[in-house]
Parts: sequence; C-alpha cells; structure tokens
Amino acid sequence: MLLPSFENATGDRAHSSSLFRRLLQLLVFLFASSAALMSQAASSPEKIIIDTDIGDDVDDAFAVALALRSPELQILGITTTFGDTETRAKLLDRLLGETGHSDIPVAIGVRTQANNSFTQQAYAEGGRFARATHPRAVDFILEQIRKNPGQITLIAIGPLINVGALIDRDQETFRKLHRVVLMGGSIGRRYGDLGYFPDRGPEPEWNIKNDIPSAQKLFASGVPIFMMPLDSTQLKLDEVKRAILFHAGTPLTDALTLLYHEWGQETPTLFDVMTIAYILDPKLCQTKPLHISVDEKGFTRPEPGPPNAEVCLDSDPEAFFRFYIPRLGGK
Repeated sequence: MLLPSFENATGDRAHSSSLFRRLLQLLVFLFASSAALMSQAASSPEKIIIDTDIGDDVDDAFAVALALRSPELQILGITTTFGDTETRAKLLDRLLGETGHSDIPVAIGVRTQANNSFTQQAYAEGGRFARATHPRAVDFILEQIRKNPGQITLIAIGPLINVGALIDRDQETFRKLHRVVLMGGSIGRRYGDLGYFPDRGPEPEWNIKNDIPSAQKLFASGVPIFMMPLDSTQLKLDEVKRAILFHAGTPLTDALTLLYHEWGQETPTLFDVMTIAYILDPKLCQTKPLHISVDEKGFTRPEPGPPNAEVCLDSDPEAFFRFYIPRLGGK
C-alpha cells in the first residue's frame, strides 16, 4: 500500500513543480511586457506646439531650430502670434522647407498692431516653400488638444494673444494641455542683468506686457506653467560661439546664419531657446514653485498663495551652450 501512496505524492509534487514553473514563466513574461511598455512610453517623443513671434528678434528662430534637432520632441505644429502673423508664417514655411521639415503644420494667429521692426522680412518674402493656405492658430491648437488630451506641451515664446484667445474660446479644452512652457516675465532681474552684479529688480517683460490680460488669464487658468523669465534666459551667443555654430554648414545652421545677418545686430540673446532646452534637460534650468500674479503694468510678482507656476530663477549659461551648440551643429 505504500508504493501507490509514494507514487501519488511524487506525482503531486511534480505537478506542483510544473505549475510553479508555468506561473513563474507567466510572471516573467508579464514583467518583461510591462517593462517594455514603460520603456516605450518613456521614449515616446513629447508632443509640442510652438507659439512664436518669429521674425522680429532672432532668438525665436534659434529656438525652433533646437526643436527641429531634437528627436525627443514631436512638433505637432507651429503657430504665429503678434503683429504681422501672415509674414511670420511665410518665414516658417521657408525655414521648415529649407531644412526638410515641410510636413510640420504652420498656423496663423490673429494679426495685431505692432510698432516693432520685422527684421527678417526679406527671408520671409523670398517666396521659397510658401504654402497656399494656413489654418487658424486657435482652431488648430484646440483641434490638436482634443485629439491628444493631456499630452501636449504648448511652448509660448511670443506675446500671449493666441493663449488668451484659446482660453476665451474654450477654457475647458485649454485645461487639457499637459503644460505650458513660457518664456516670459521678470522676477528679480531686468533686461541687461546677467547675474554679475546685484539684481536691479524686475521690469515688465516683452511677451507679458504686449498682452497683459492674456497673461493674467494664463496664470489663473489652472494649467501647469513652467516659466523661464529674464532671470534665467539672458544667454548671449557671443562671437566665438557664433563662429563655431555657423561653421557647421548644415542647412539649418546656414538658415540661422542668414537670419542672424538679416536681424542686423551683433550679439543675440537666446531668451526663447531656454524653453526648448528646459524640456529636453530640466537640469539646465531648475525651477521652484511660486504663486505668480500679473499686475496691470505687466509685472510678474511672486506673492503668497498656492503655487501656480514652476519658475526658473537662474541658469548656467556655459552649461546651456555646451548642450545647445553640439546639438545644433552636429551632422
């Protein structure tokens, strides 16, 4: 009677061992699949829309260029804001065409009055790669948010006309942005404060003061805001750095070289570029949570209250350019 009992016990143990191995294999498979999905999600490009007043100062073009050179980003479109938005769109048409990115949509914001000089108009009016039509910026952005709720980063590097119009048109959809990364405002430093001497205090910054009501709406919107003010964005592309970059001789650096010369000044300050650089490497402009209010003169002031923005108050220009120049000038 002992032998059958022994055989049954052995069989039971073998069966249990087989089940354990199968369960272990299943767990390993599920873990590997989960890891693969997490890795795929982590490596998926971040969806962005760039809202820009390209064509006046030249830093917008340098910002767009960095986005074009960054596989970590999926550019869903670029929208124009402030002043002659149609000519800005023509400039983008040519820049994207010259560099092999004509597939990126360009949308036109509402034209507004502007007293500043459109320095790069000759490039824009060159006629190359001009598109017959462009969608309207607000319609385009809302459509993209609805298609990709919670996924889009809106990069605002111009006056906030389109942003205010988005909030007025459909605040609920606007709140489905993943975040807004903004070049704008002044907390402790004004124009010309490069951090070598004590701060002279803030002043109204260009992108904020040219549409103060829209800035106020943005900071009250509840959308996550990552703010790159004058304090951290006065990044001087000096003669040595320009020579290194322009010598690369790629279609993109050639276009920047031409736009730089049309701009007609000596040393660009790459304010807007920090927004793109921050997305690619947040260590380049570490932020702190603040409650920012926008007053009637366009000052952006930290005040007591729950944080409504992550604000970068300082940056390391050398670290920035060591990131930026190889990324842009590489083959």
